[in-house]
Amino acid sequence: MAIYLDPPLWPAHGTLFSHLISDTSLAELHAFAAAAGITERAFDGDHYDVPERRYDSLVASGAIPVEARILVRKLIASGLRIPARERNSSLKVPLLKRWNAVLPEHEALFLDLLDRWSEPHRRYHGCTHLLAVLEALDLLTAPAEPPRAVLLAAWFHDAVYHGIPGQDEEESARLAEARLSEAGLPAAEAAEVARLVRVTSDHRPTPGDDGGALLCDADLSVLGSEPGQYARYVAAVREDYGHIGDADFAAGRAAVVRHLLDLDPLFHTARARRLWLEAARRNLAGELETAAS
Repeated sequence: MAIYLDPPLWPAHGTLFSHLISDTSLAELHAFAAAAGITERAFDGDHYDVPERRYDSLVASGAIPVEARILVRKLIASGLRIPARERNSSLKVPLLKRWNAVLPEHEALFLDLLDRWSEPHRRYHGCTHLLAVLEALDLLTAPAEPPRAVLLAAWFHDAVYHGIPGQDEEESARLAEARLSEAGLPAAEAAEVARLVRVTSDHRPTPGDDGGALLCDADLSVLGSEPGQYARYVAAVREDYGHIGDADFAAGRAAVVRHLLDLDPLFHTARARRLWLEAARRNLAGELETAAS
């Protein structure tokens, strides 16, 4: 059991804040916080927000300092993390930090993408999905960093979203190639990002396409979530397609679920199969059975 603390990077209330977590239990986290004199009001579901002035004293009390990305990975691995989609707070700050880690000094492009992912007609395919995909990539590649082209493809893979399969991915790929070229990326890298975006149209990367495998597995990681979260995912997808009648949506959704069940492999990396395959097949089969009853 251990308590971890990331650097004070998160701005609020005129100061910077760190996150304090346990890798094992909330009881351990609460006990440490109480002993350190941290108020219960600082607890936010799976972590404590602590001001910069407390950083050194918490480390002296036994909190282990780690980078923010490492802290997130440990929290996810612990099973204590509350999924981003369940949070009401803005995701702009954590997404901006992730963006700056992959393509710094391009805030205008970040803001354009953030606006796209925040469009009001999106329910599932919004900022929470983007963050979940980025976090899944962290899990799939740890302790290494995900390749930059894969990260950028994650940012662009649903940048255009009108609920038109195939067309959305194609327009997102074209957007990626154009905007990344404008940002000064080498033509070959921008083209690779666009190619990866197109792979998400059917989640069938060719053998040896390691980047495509990573992106597709991260994009489908929600399929392997626990039943309550999976039910919320299905409900959010239904809201995304609110412009389609119930009968047409049910038929289309059943076709999608069958397609996913027919994918062999459903997940392409060994780590994704260990993390999500069993639960994903159970969730998908259960959805089909429920729809048919």
